[in-house]
Amino acid sequence: MPSQLLSGQLLPLVLFAVAGALTPGPNNMISAGSGAAFGFRRTLPQIWGVTFGFAFMVVAVGLGLGALFTSIAYLHQGLKIVGSLYLLWLAWKIANAGGPGGGTAMEKPMTSLQSALFQWVNPKAWTLALSMVPAFTTVGGDRLVEEILVIALVSGLVTLPSLALWAGFGALLARLLSTPRQQRIVNYVMAALVASSVIMLFL
Repeated sequence: MPSQLLSGQLLPLVLFAVAGALTPGPNNMISAGSGAAFGFRRTLPQIWGVTFGFAFMVVAVGLGLGALFTSIAYLHQGLKIVGSLYLLWLAWKIANAGGPGGGTAMEKPMTSLQSALFQWVNPKAWTLALSMVPAFTTVGGDRLVEEILVIALVSGLVTLPSLALWAGFGALLARLLSTPRQQRIVNYVMAALVASSVIMLFL
């Protein structure tokens, strides 16, 4: 018997994933800010980390971790606080970056591992994963694992170009405004956007 996902829910899944990936959130703001502060190429590890990190989260939620998350009330609030503090630290880092050509120890963009781990304290990532898995899997179906893997694959395929678009926007803006003073302004604006994503976590 075909699963719900494979028998007509694939397009809605893609549209849901696109909406979640493109709308402003911590990952997108970090990509744009990193693109402006460090350049597109140096932001690629962050993009890859989010892509694989979120896909892995979807699989983990689908295999039961989501139940733990929803059953412990204080866990969600704790993640918001930790995620907020991390975002504020990243905002400070971007604000003090030296531009796409910078390369001091304090100006390194997020690594793939850091970006992947950040998904676990990113409430938007949790919200998307906890929404997608029950919405696009068959209750009591015998193809649950297959459906979860499809959801994770679609999430990854959508997340990668979405973050690349945000990072490209940030990098392009930094190139267009290339004087040191203009670059500082771009960094401050992007840092403010990253910091403002903290507000989104509590809406």
